[in-house]
Amino acid sequence: MTSEVEQYWQTFIKEQNLSPERQPAEIYSFGNTVQMANELAVLVISGQKKATTSAIDLYEPNEHVPQAGDYNIILDGQGKPAAITKTMSCKIIAYNKVSADHAYLEGEGDRTLDYWRAVHEPFFTAEYAELNRTFEPTIPCLCEQFMVVKS
Repeated sequence: MTSEVEQYWQTFIKEQNLSPERQPAEIYSFGNTVQMANELAVLVISGQKKATTSAIDLYEPNEHVPQAGDYNIILDGQGKPAAITKTMSCKIIAYNKVSADHAYLEGEGDRTLDYWRAVHEPFFTAEYAELNRTFEPTIPCLCEQFMVVKS
């Protein structure tokens, strides 16, 4: 954690009267490019992006899997803190069963399920390919909903 991120976190836990030992569950940026990270951070801060989806079977054995109650630091494309979110719910759903409601909460593009699939299928395909695996429409997805608690 950089000193800037650490200071951001310490300010938050003092404001929220959380234990000084409390740590963020994850510190990350959305997407896989600087531009995407910046665009999605703006959507989070504005309150338009309230959900995200990940491929649950690509988590490493010792990697943290999101769960309700987690606090996460969202970074912009330059690695600077943009927001702190609190995970409200997590559900495992097959990719081809992700709902239009969840796509809307992701807040991207025109917020439709068609748009969601048009951007997520290539993203997941690339993620699977990096591990010499094949994306299938039935992959299990972790659909997470969150709220911004600091921006």
